[in-house]
Amino acid sequence: MKNISVIGSGTMGNGIAHVFAQHGHPVSLIDISQDALDRALTTISKNMDRQVGKGIITEDEKNQSLGRISTFTSLEDGVKSADLVVEAATENMNIKLDLFRKMDEFSPTSAILATNTSSISITKIAAVTKRPSQVIGMHFMNPVPVMKLVEVIRGYSTSDEVTVEIMTLSQNLGKEPVEVNDYPGFVANRILMPMINEAIYTLFEGVAGVSEIDTVMKLGMAHPMGPLQLADFIGLDVCLSILKVLHDGFGNPKYAPCPLLVNMVEAGFKGVKTGEGFYQYTKGSKDIVVAPRFIK
Repeated sequence: MKNISVIGSGTMGNGIAHVFAQHGHPVSLIDISQDALDRALTTISKNMDRQVGKGIITEDEKNQSLGRISTFTSLEDGVKSADLVVEAATENMNIKLDLFRKMDEFSPTSAILATNTSSISITKIAAVTKRPSQVIGMHFMNPVPVMKLVEVIRGYSTSDEVTVEIMTLSQNLGKEPVEVNDYPGFVANRILMPMINEAIYTLFEGVAGVSEIDTVMKLGMAHPMGPLQLADFIGLDVCLSILKVLHDGFGNPKYAPCPLLVNMVEAGFKGVKTGEGFYQYTKGSKDIVVAPRFIK
């Protein structure tokens, strides 16, 4: 596969575009807003500058990589020459289904259609296309240029050939792909989200405070980041969405989102993206400060 189209220029989309371009692929980055695309290119450039500073790539390699990225506000124009389309839009079922109908209509019949979803059924997404055997999950981890894992999710109809091709492509990107089957939350979030939810319940029930919970997990379990800080980093709205998928998919009360998480999202406190979740975030500062409402 040569030509890659990436739909969505947010954190995950621009990271995916970055990695493909850096490994020699022409990339069409697609979003409804040119301003969003311009911000994405700025972010990619800054992230590549960090790589240059660390000696990972050269300045010339950075410029060549940026030159491989074209931007489009038209999905039809952006996917018409694609060998692989990677959808990295918001984690919303209806949005993804609508996008896959359009991806199926406008992209070449030979193209593989992938989604970066962290929890939504690949089988359900594939069912709205005329090529379910060519639909697959490519769940990259954030930040994409740094994290090695790609969760490769087979839908019910995904072919062996497509799975092998995506596994090989992921390896060629310098990633370590892991093949999993299509059940709610796959592997990563089926294990991670109940842990985060339990940490929120531990706070909600007054067992310990924010920094205490995170310190126990960092020092006791050797986690690089505590579960509450990680939830802020992922986005509390995203965590809630995934927990709802798990709860609906399995019908098991152990996946029910903590009421504190629900209230925080409804109140607009979604973590890093809004400047406050369990911690407060000041632009340009790396200090970790517990949000005032959690300080007794």
